[in-house]
Amino acid sequence: MNIVVCMKQTFDSEARIRLSDGGNIDDSSVLFIVNPYDEYALEEAIRLKEKNGGEVTVVTIGGQTATKALQHCLAMGADHAILVNDPHLRAADGHTYALVLSHVIKSMAYDLIMCGRESIDAGDCQVHTRLAVLLDLPQVNVVSALSIEDGKAEAKRDIDGGTEIIEVDLPAIFSAQKGLNEVRYPPMRRIRLAKKMAIKTVCVADLGLSEEDISPFSIIEDFTFPKQRQPGRLLTGDISEMVSETISYLREDVKVI
Repeated sequence: MNIVVCMKQTFDSEARIRLSDGGNIDDSSVLFIVNPYDEYALEEAIRLKEKNGGEVTVVTIGGQTATKALQHCLAMGADHAILVNDPHLRAADGHTYALVLSHVIKSMAYDLIMCGRESIDAGDCQVHTRLAVLLDLPQVNVVSALSIEDGKAEAKRDIDGGTEIIEVDLPAIFSAQKGLNEVRYPPMRRIRLAKKMAIKTVCVADLGLSEEDISPFSIIEDFTFPKQRQPGRLLTGDISEMVSETISYLREDVKVI
């Protein structure tokens, strides 16, 4: 069984975000990690490989710093790693990511594709769905349990008040939810070995795409921090007085009624 895992390198969830004078995110002193939901996807892919045989290939888009994230994936148990490194992708959005990933994956033999449900930086939850459309594959999102047998996959999703079970033919795309598994810690031997393993690097031109092809559908002009939250107001008195004061505040100060 050949499994492709789409991975993104993101900020550490504990990172303190700083903005430059131009309104861009200053990542000069930020710790980067493998997107946590993508780790669940990778862990599930490795478990399926260990059970059914085959290989796991991790694909990511990013700069040279993304090699550390790929090395972490190799240390966990992935067999191959591909990095799409191109300066034209610095302004990439969900559409561009999906398009580039689809061109990488089209050249590969695969039985299923694993993604995280979302990236914790952008959080747009678009890439895996766009990728499914581009590759014309069935897709199941926010999977909390997955089993493979006889060329079919049974995926479970948590929904309000219960569990939804979906069966699809392979190949297919699945996005991993927290709780799908418990991510392993790579052993020191694998960590040392991963640093010596080859990482295939390609650019947009290698994939047969032009600069016009990868133009994003959306462009972020700048970032701003939300306004600092004001302290709450404590109302005292009887119920009628507090209700009157609340209505007065909403009408005259906040102007929402």
